[in-house]
Amino acid sequence: METSNETAPNDIENQYTPLADSMRKEFTTLSPMSSSCCIYRVPERIRCVNEKLYTPQAVSIGPLHHGRKGLNPTLDEHKQRYLKDFMDRTKVSLEDHIKTIKDQEERLRCCYAEPIKYSSDEFVRIILVDAAFTIEVLLKDRYDEFVDENDRIFNRPWMLQDILKDMWLIENQLPLFILKDLFEACKTSLPSSSHNITSIISLSLEFFEVLLRVKKLDDNMETYKSVAHFVDLFKRVFEIPLQRKAGGKLKSPNIPSLTELHQVGVRFKAGRNENIFGIEFSTSNGTLTIPRIAIGFETGIIRNVLAFEQCHLSNNANATSYMSSYAFFMGGLVKTTKDVELLVEYQIAKVENVSDTSEGSAPLNAISTGVVPNVLNFYYDTICEDLNNYCSKPWHKWKANLKQNYFNTPWTSISVIAAVVLLILTLVQTVFSIISVT
Repeated sequence: METSNETAPNDIENQYTPLADSMRKEFTTLSPMSSSCCIYRVPERIRCVNEKLYTPQAVSIGPLHHGRKGLNPTLDEHKQRYLKDFMDRTKVSLEDHIKTIKDQEERLRCCYAEPIKYSSDEFVRIILVDAAFTIEVLLKDRYDEFVDENDRIFNRPWMLQDILKDMWLIENQLPLFILKDLFEACKTSLPSSSHNITSIISLSLEFFEVLLRVKKLDDNMETYKSVAHFVDLFKRVFEIPLQRKAGGKLKSPNIPSLTELHQVGVRFKAGRNENIFGIEFSTSNGTLTIPRIAIGFETGIIRNVLAFEQCHLSNNANATSYMSSYAFFMGGLVKTTKDVELLVEYQIAKVENVSDTSEGSAPLNAISTGVVPNVLNFYYDTICEDLNNYCSKPWHKWKANLKQNYFNTPWTSISVIAAVVLLILTLVQTVFSIISVT
């Protein structure tokens, strides 16, 4: 009698059904993929440069860092105080504000790239408290009469600067649409002198204007109609002065450093402050113009805009990733401490608001770490090609070597000229001596 080791099909199905059912159940808990997604965790390839550039140090805004250890514990109580101030200002019941958040809960959750594990009530509480806190910070900064003399954020001790840093972090954002909805309820309570404050956008532009290096912020609300959050607002402001042009294909990822460019005679010039993206290279006189950059607050904002762009924008030929192009290009120029010294020497870079100078220069040394540029649409494709072509010509290196080593000061120039004259005179004397002998 033969024995079969084969298991009947029904037995196989019954054996694995419990695991299959469990896996099917997991499908139902997957969060929906949404085009509204705009708030992300910073990828480790970017975060590894400096964790503090992306992690709130004083206050959490939104659910991603809610309850994190190390934040200022007194600010949780201040959030409640600001919520009460917001309630008194709007004359709207807490129940109505809760309903505003509840009605938008699904849309709010979809704005975050990772599933939010908080229950519905706790999620609504976090959003409402943090949104009211954010609006009150903007209002109190704009209107002195709204600030209590014992306010811990604006008076004693002054904590606004710590909060300001946390408000530009990509992981510490609220969707702007919920701030807009809640702000509408308090517009009627604003002073009569605030006729120009028509939206949360205009209020935010006034608040952040000291940080954003442009002559005048565009107050055309159409420009910011689809802004997702504050980091996206910074991105738009950086790009406003641009003379828009399509990028091209990056033919070579090898960008010569400032030291290499200096050795072939490229001259450096600090550009105007209107736009950090306005880097130019003149092939006629070999001058590379780089807009000034303040290392500190500005580089902190730049890195968070960069992280947002790396997570949010498509990597195709139709999408120009301006900040990613800028970071990759600057990372190519600045590879060593000598390159940083050249930026400082030509007054292109200045360290501000950084206690440790060595740490302050790090953002420029490693600004391109972890950045994946869009090689199909690279904003500085032409400049990269021109710089590489300039470096490839031996004449530029010979001329630069002559100038830097023999004509770098008036005294060395005089010495070289004197030596040449002496050589000519010696040669002439030798010729006459030969002639006289013959």
